[in-house]
Amino acid sequence: MRVDYLVRRIIQFIIVLWGAATLNFILPRLAPGNPVRERLLSAMSTGGYQQAGIEDMVRSYNEQFGLDQPLYIQYLLYLQHAFQLDFGYSIASYPARVLPMIVAALPWTISLLLCSTLISFALGTLLGALMAWPRSPSFVRHLVVPMMALSAIPYYLLGLVLVYLLGIVAPVFPISGGYTVGTVPTPSWGFFQDAVYHSMLPALSIVLSAIGFWAIGMRGMMVTTEGEDYVVFAEAKGIPERGIFLHYALRNAILPQITSLALSLGTIVSGAVVVEIVFGYPGVGSLLFQAIRGLDYFVIYGVVFMTVLAIAVATIVVDLTYPLIDPRISYRRA
Repeated sequence: MRVDYLVRRIIQFIIVLWGAATLNFILPRLAPGNPVRERLLSAMSTGGYQQAGIEDMVRSYNEQFGLDQPLYIQYLLYLQHAFQLDFGYSIASYPARVLPMIVAALPWTISLLLCSTLISFALGTLLGALMAWPRSPSFVRHLVVPMMALSAIPYYLLGLVLVYLLGIVAPVFPISGGYTVGTVPTPSWGFFQDAVYHSMLPALSIVLSAIGFWAIGMRGMMVTTEGEDYVVFAEAKGIPERGIFLHYALRNAILPQITSLALSLGTIVSGAVVVEIVFGYPGVGSLLFQAIRGLDYFVIYGVVFMTVLAIAVATIVVDLTYPLIDPRISYRRA
């Protein structure tokens, strides 16, 4: 790999992070209202407190959160803290800090989405390859229509259907929560089983929706490789069908799938927001939803920046490891 190429990719990585961080700073502030005032008014209305002196409290909290500074000062401080992964205090959950809140929610989201994404990728890629392979069983080739239907249905709609079928009509799985109410999260085998049991419905909704996407994408790529010269040459040499399928057709068709997988793994950090809301799952998606509802700038900054960072890292890692996947790709000088 050329050094200048590596340096150029690192510079692009930094520029992408800066651009995304800038948009992340600007967009939440376009919403009307002051988050501190909205939070105080909400607390006072539900608690029955008097609203006298609220402006003094707003002024005090604005100073605490740095919201009284000029916008450019806030932006520079935000960039400095963001690249140190220090997002300050949560407005809605003060005095809780943002990073510990994200770290506490990440294991739930990663365990749910990582497993469901990898399972759907493996099954969908294999099914898509078999659907396009002319010598595969006939029933597999007839799965095109069901896979297209699954890929077109949003996972949160599948989640609602699964809640009705497997949570209400036939109560096989719990319909909400990450664990049984009243259970204290502990690193024990019993709690692990309980958490897996509660994650089955959201995971199943994601797998069923994503498997169609992966299958249809892989089928399209396999169709383009079947008529390539290297496949015809392998058949002329008398290589067994299994070897041609795995080492010639599948290996060359899977490259775009790997890129899509890397991007999907990057978005795991943000969580499947709607799925987590539908199932009341205690992940990063639910945390982001509550932050948007409460105009909690700093939690929004933290979640979105971590998501952008994960996607950028996944992209550059895949880009740099492509030569290991496909020997025809090289970043050396010709």
